[in-house]
Amino acid sequence: MGTAILKIKIMPESPTADLSKIQEEAQKIIEDNKGSNLRFEKEPVAFGLVALIATFMMDESIPTDDFEENLKQLKDISSVSVIDFRRAFG
Repeated sequence: MGTAILKIKIMPESPTADLSKIQEEAQKIIEDNKGSNLRFEKEPVAFGLVALIATFMMDESIPTDDFEENLKQLKDISSVSVIDFRRAFG
């Protein structure tokens, strides 16, 4: 199988959620599920709420549900959704 680039939006429950702690725990989950070349971006949403966008590479045969379900279990997370999934070429 090939390699895919996955982008996941991690939405905290409130503007007071500790984004650095969420990012640290999300990084561990993604790396434990064989995600690589991980990078995070912060995306302002509204009223002080900021989402984390995790972009990483993975084997395309791994179901994205594994990442989503594990990330949803984190404390202070409102929602997790795949916002982009594409096959990597090169």
